Amino acid sequence: MPSTTSYDAVVIGAGPNGLSAAIVLAQAGKSVLVVESKDSVGGGMRSAQLTLPGFVHDVCSTAYPLGAGSPFFNSLPLAEHGLEWVHPTAPVSHPFDDGTTVVLYRSVTETAGGLDSDAEAYRKLIGPLVTGWDDTVDYLLSPFRSIPSHPISMARFGLTGTRSVESVARSRFEGQRARALFAGIGAHSMLPLDRASTAAVGLVLSIAGHAVGWPFARGGAQSIARALASYLESLGGEIVTNRRIESLDELPDSRVVLCDISPAQLLEIAGDRLDDRYRRRLESYRYGVGVCKIDFALDGPIPWKDPMVAWGGTVHVGGTLAEIADAEAGVWEGKVPERPFLLVAQPSLFDDSRAPEGKHTAWAYTHVPHGSTFDTTDRIEAQIERFAPGFRDRILAKHVMNPAALQAYNANYVGGDINGGVQDFRQTFARPMLRWNPYSTSVKGLYICSASTPPGGGVHGMCGYHAARSALREVF
Repeated sequence: MPSTTSYDAVVIGAGPNGLSAAIVLAQAGKSVLVVESKDSVGGGMRSAQLTLPGFVHDVCSTAYPLGAGSPFFNSLPLAEHGLEWVHPTAPVSHPFDDGTTVVLYRSVTETAGGLDSDAEAYRKLIGPLVTGWDDTVDYLLSPFRSIPSHPISMARFGLTGTRSVESVARSRFEGQRARALFAGIGAHSMLPLDRASTAAVGLVLSIAGHAVGWPFARGGAQSIARALASYLESLGGEIVTNRRIESLDELPDSRVVLCDISPAQLLEIAGDRLDDRYRRRLESYRYGVGVCKIDFALDGPIPWKDPMVAWGGTVHVGGTLAEIADAEAGVWEGKVPERPFLLVAQPSLFDDSRAPEGKHTAWAYTHVPHGSTFDTTDRIEAQIERFAPGFRDRILAKHVMNPAALQAYNANYVGGDINGGVQDFRQTFARPMLRWNPYSTSVKGLYICSASTPPGGGVHGMCGYHAARSALREVF
């Protein structure tokens, strides 16, 4: 229970953004209470033995390019509180049916070397953006309200980023290898690949792979949450778990309340306090496709046809640009693809704390229609088996989460949407609605700081950081 009856600030939700918001306020000398509905902090940064004893699985996310690149996380002494980043041999690998693999290495030159005739085109597209990474990431992880401080870097990014993945891949590259690599990375947008601005996701994650990598947290994603919580408590912040908030009336007195929750939840707990116009705009907020995720306990590493696939901490399974684009478009049409695009993580290859000696963990997820109840297990396993014959023989146990299970686990994942809402061109800038301060609400002192605010999804803490800064300016 809380130690006092009043605080300067109360934060609902102990995900990456809720913890980050609390830290910013505690750094400013404010008394802060974080209230979390689950029995541990973390949100999308939790780990558990989902299958068998000794097998540590990340319940949601595993690879953290934006975590490693977060300006806010990098300003904190998280290593002193137990966070250690583990870098795989390569951030991403992408296998093909002919038994070959394209790999995104930390080196732009080494990556380009595997792209045949597209080597120079890749260097020209990605090289300058990697050089300007610090300038670009500062603006892309901001609320987009000001003129970029480095307009040349942002103009270079924007000329390509506002286009679609398909447009960029087909116009900049001639071969299937480079096109497929960019398509797999761009598919993290959770949008059809012919949509404008999807190329921005492909660019951000590609240049992050070169600039900061796609690392894991040693021991599991929970290590990030524990480090943030430990640092917050060192500043005097308090955390209460196992306490679900159904109404703002249940909170202790405070000058501000920051909500690391979705617009749908905000309507539930604060709807009677919001004015009609603001409430209607929240009700029109759009959620995107869902996810079906399977965690595997394995008797050995995934037996990829090409051993180079095992160099990537994250594997994009889906074949060519055309195949990936077709699968992602089908999901938005309400279909479950026969051959879905998969994201596969294989952390135990690089972090031996994840599984007993000689054993391994891996997970795979695919995009499915919003709220889908279709069992994709066979299709996911068949896609992995396509590039790794014998994979099914190594499965000791598995744990499946469909969109309903994901939403039950984390109410922010409405319909299984792990991105906090559609992040297309419009809803990137108008998130959760078009408003000068997107974190404020129609109630003075009430803020929203989840992934449903700028800059959007990903474990980087920047939504919470900016929301807390807004509260400090406007209230304190």
